[in-house]
Amino acid sequence: MRRRTFLSLLGATGLTVAAGKPAAAGGNHSFTGYPDSYGVLHDSTRCIGCRKCEQACQEVNNLPKPEKPFDDLSVLDTKRRTDDNTYTVVNKYNVAGLEHPIFRKQQCNHCLEPACASACFVKAFTKNPDGSVTYNPKLCVGCRYCMVACPFNVPAYQYGEALNPLVTKCTMCHPRLEEGKLPGCVEKCPKEALTFGKRKDLLRIARERISKNPGRYVDHIYGEYEMGGTSWMYLAGVPFNKLGQNEELGTKAAQELTAGALGSVPMVVGIWPVLLTGAYAISKRKDKIAKDEQDAAVRSAVTQTKEEAEAKLQAAMDKAAKEKEAAIAREVKKAKEEAEKEFEARLAAANEPESAEPGEEKPEEEA
Repeated sequence: MRRRTFLSLLGATGLTVAAGKPAAAGGNHSFTGYPDSYGVLHDSTRCIGCRKCEQACQEVNNLPKPEKPFDDLSVLDTKRRTDDNTYTVVNKYNVAGLEHPIFRKQQCNHCLEPACASACFVKAFTKNPDGSVTYNPKLCVGCRYCMVACPFNVPAYQYGEALNPLVTKCTMCHPRLEEGKLPGCVEKCPKEALTFGKRKDLLRIARERISKNPGRYVDHIYGEYEMGGTSWMYLAGVPFNKLGQNEELGTKAAQELTAGALGSVPMVVGIWPVLLTGAYAISKRKDKIAKDEQDAAVRSAVTQTKEEAEAKLQAAMDKAAKEKEAAIAREVKKAKEEAEKEFEARLAAANEPESAEPGEEKPEEEA
C-alpha cells in the first residue's frame, strides 16, 4: 500500500473510528517469538574495539563511509550512537578499578516481541523466523512511533532526505541470513567476540562461559529476559550499567506496553486523517519547493558552466594568438640576425687582400 492510498483509506474510515469503534495498533497480538530463531552473543571481555564490525556493516549495507577511517580509533573517545548512516557502533568505557577499557558494540537488539513492530499501526516492521527485525519502507508513513517505542533508542530517521526519508536500523543482515551467510560483523570479528547461532544455543554457551569463568563474568546474560528477551545478547565482566546499558527495563515484553496504544483513545485515531493529510500536503509542498529550487540551481549551474567554458575558450584562443604572434616575431628576428651575419661575413671576405702566388716576389717600393 502506498502512502497516498493509505491516507485516502484512513480518511474514509476516520469518522467511523472516531465514533467509538476500537482500533488496534498494527502489531497488536502478532508477535509470539520463534523458538528456533537465531541471534548473536556479544562477549565484551573479548572485544578489543578494533571497529572491524563497523567496517563490515558499512560494506555489507552499502552505507556512506565515515568522516574518519575505520582504523582511526580516536573516535572511541566519544560516546556514539547509531544513526541513519551507521547501523552499528563500538563504544569504549573506562570502568573505575580496571586498568584497561571495555568495549561494547551497539546495534538493534532484535527483540523477541519488538516494540517498534507493536507500535507501528501500518505493520512496517516484521519479526522474522530467523530472529531478525526488518523494515518495509513502502508501508511506512513517517510517524516515527517506532523511535519513541524502542527501549534501546535504536531506530534512526533520515532527516536529511527531503523527498523520501526512511527509518533505518540494523537488520541482522537478514538478506545474508537468507543466503546461508553470517552477519557481516560476525564474519569480520577477529577475536570471536561475536558468536552467531540459534538463540537457545547461545544461551547455553553463555551459561557455560559464566560457570567455567566465574571471576571473568558477571552472572547475567543481558537480553535473556530484558523486555521479554532479545535476539542479540551480551556477556560482560562488569555490571551492564557500567557499559551504558539500562538494567531497569524489566522483563515485560514491549508489546504489552505499546500494542493497541492508538486504539485506547478513539479521539486520537479520529484525528489521524486530519493530521496525516495536513502533513502530507506540507510534505508535497516542501517537495515541490525543493524540486523548483533544484531545477533553478541546475539551470544556474548550466548557465554558469557555459559562460565559464566560453570564457576559457576565448582566453585559450587569445593566448594561442599571442603565442603565434610571438613565435612569428622570434622566427623573423632569428632570420634577420642570420642574414645580417651572412652579409657581414661576405663583406669581410670581399675586403680581405689577395695573397701572392708561391715563388712570385712582390715589387720593391721605389726609393
